[in-house]
Amino acid sequence: MSKGPGLFADIGKKAKDLLTKDYNSDQKFSVSTYSEAGVALTSTAVKRGGLSAGDIGAQYKYKNALVDVKVDTDSNISTTFTITDIIPSTKTIASFKVPDYNGGKLEVQYFHDHASFTTAVALNQSPAIDFSATIGTPTIAFGAEAGYDTTSGNFTKYTAGFSLTQPVSVASIILGDKGDSVKASYVHYVDLLKRSAGVMEITRKFSTNENTFTVGGQYAIDPLTVVKAKLNNHGKLGALLQHEVIPKSMLTVSGEIDTKSLDKHPKFGLAIALKP
Repeated sequence: MSKGPGLFADIGKKAKDLLTKDYNSDQKFSVSTYSEAGVALTSTAVKRGGLSAGDIGAQYKYKNALVDVKVDTDSNISTTFTITDIIPSTKTIASFKVPDYNGGKLEVQYFHDHASFTTAVALNQSPAIDFSATIGTPTIAFGAEAGYDTTSGNFTKYTAGFSLTQPVSVASIILGDKGDSVKASYVHYVDLLKRSAGVMEITRKFSTNENTFTVGGQYAIDPLTVVKAKLNNHGKLGALLQHEVIPKSMLTVSGEIDTKSLDKHPKFGLAIALKP
């Protein structure tokens, strides 16, 4: 694939991952195994509140094709086919669900040294169409995306964004919600491996005059252990610790409290991902 500006979804992703990835209030346990035939099997169990759910997934890769099948405890079957370079510099992703036949989608991504394009079409009788475009370089990128409802003939969304990537920092601005919100973020790395970083994000909602300011960070204590924390102006404080117990197997403990309402019960999450 081309080393171009990336997809529109990549704009602001570094800050989003630092502030949201691996934070949870559930209990999750997963085990992944690999067969000699090249099939990866993953079993996952999740407890949310008083409800429990689980799924079993299988993934198989052959040359430029990847097949992913997942079956959950509600008898839903999700299948995704990903094929790279049917046409040079493209990736095609087809997904569908059973018994929800309206949940299918076909997406085509195109990558170029100075641009990327995506088009996604829902596979049903009244398909919604999403498309995005990004132009620029790995250092500076401008992009936009839109969603169109073929039934009503209306645009369901339109968003524009900008990102600036430097060796030790990433800055981005996204105008979303049909122009009703703007989000600016900045990430600064403090080590060469980019395992320790600080992040801040400001979101402005014009229709409600609401501002949300969030600061956070990630620090690598050692090669196997990472801690993260975040705090916003509404008083939500979150933290997590992630440790690689054995190679490729992670233990994550996270929590969140409302510092402005200490009488509320704090949220705790535990995730164990084993890859023997």
